[in-house]
Amino acid sequence: MHKIICAIFRDVTVSIPFPMSDPSQSSRVRDFLCPDFLGEDLSALHPKTTLMGFKEWIIPQDKVFFDLLEDQAELVLKAAELFKVMIDDYDTFEVKIKRMRALEHEGDDIVHNVVQKLNKTFITPIDHEDISKLTSLYDDVLDYIDAVANKIFLFKLKKPDGVIKKFADLIVKQVREVNAAMGHMRKIRQKEIEKRFKAVHKLENEADDLFDHATVELFKEKDPIKIMIMKDIYEYLETVTDMCEDVCLAIQDIVMKNA
Repeated sequence: MHKIICAIFRDVTVSIPFPMSDPSQSSRVRDFLCPDFLGEDLSALHPKTTLMGFKEWIIPQDKVFFDLLEDQAELVLKAAELFKVMIDDYDTFEVKIKRMRALEHEGDDIVHNVVQKLNKTFITPIDHEDISKLTSLYDDVLDYIDAVANKIFLFKLKKPDGVIKKFADLIVKQVREVNAAMGHMRKIRQKEIEKRFKAVHKLENEADDLFDHATVELFKEKDPIKIMIMKDIYEYLETVTDMCEDVCLAIQDIVMKNA
C-alpha cells in the first residue's frame, strides 16, 4: 500500500509555502516523502485503473472545482442562448442587453471564486494550472459574447443580417457540445470527450466558411461605414467559435494527462 501511495505522490503537485530557486527541489520533496518508490505500473493492479482514480481513492480531493467549472459552463450557455434570442427577437435587444451584462458579471464572480479556492486548496482533482487555464478560457468566451452584443447595441444596428443569425446558432451548438465534454471530465470519459471535440471542430469549420463567405459579400457594399461595422461584428463572432474550440482542446489535454 505504501508503494501505491508513493506512486500517486509522484504525480501530485505539492504546493510549498515558500519559493524554490531550483525546480528539482519539488521532486526531491517527494523523494524524501517516498524514498522506497519503485516505479510500479499502477494499471497492472487493474486494467481500468487510472492515476486520477487512485489519487481520488487514496487522497481526499476538493471536488468543488468540478462544480464551479460546470456552473461556469451553464452560465456561458445561458449567455449564448440569450444572445440567440436577442438576435431572433431583435425588438427586445435593448431590454435584454442588461441581462447579458449581468451574466458577464456572474462569470467574473465564478473566476474570482475559483482563483480564491485554488490559493487555499492543497490537493485538487486536476492540476491547479489546468483549472486556472480552463476557467480563464471559458470566461473569455462569455466576455466575447457580451462584447459582441454590446457592439451591436452601440452601433445601433437596424436589423441583424442572416450571417449574424447563423453565427448565433453555431455558437449555441458549440457551447452545448463543450458543456457536454466538460460534464465527462469527472469520470475521464475520453471517448465521449473526443466525440464532443469533433463536433465542436466541425462547427468551428462551418463558422470559418461562414466568415469567409460573409466577408467577400460584405466588400461588395459601397458604404464604408457599414463595411467597417459589420466586419468588426463578424470578426468577434468568429472569434467566439475559435475560443469554444480552444476550451474543448484544453479539456482534451487535461483528460490525456489524467487518464
